[in-house]
Amino acid sequence: MERSGLKDYFAAVEIVAEKNAPCYKDVVAKYQFDPATTWMVGNSPKSDINPALAAGINAVFVPHDLTWALEHETVNPAPKGLWLLQVEKFADLKQHF
Repeated sequence: MERSGLKDYFAAVEIVAEKNAPCYKDVVAKYQFDPATTWMVGNSPKSDINPALAAGINAVFVPHDLTWALEHETVNPAPKGLWLLQVEKFADLKQHF
């Protein structure tokens, strides 16, 4: 976050032991975030993007060539009312937020 120059755009950053829909729901509840304006940013469809969408929050997919093979999965479409954004690199978030 520090190197990207994006730190000031985030209300919170969580590093969790298990990335899944229940965990993401817990983080949203912990900070009392509005799911409609909460975003998960990540490079793994399996651990970041699909569980976030399943938890009812928006997602930004940042594909990376060196993503671990076990994290590869088809990115699910965003459910009605949610947003799924794809950017080439993390710093591109500045163009959207």
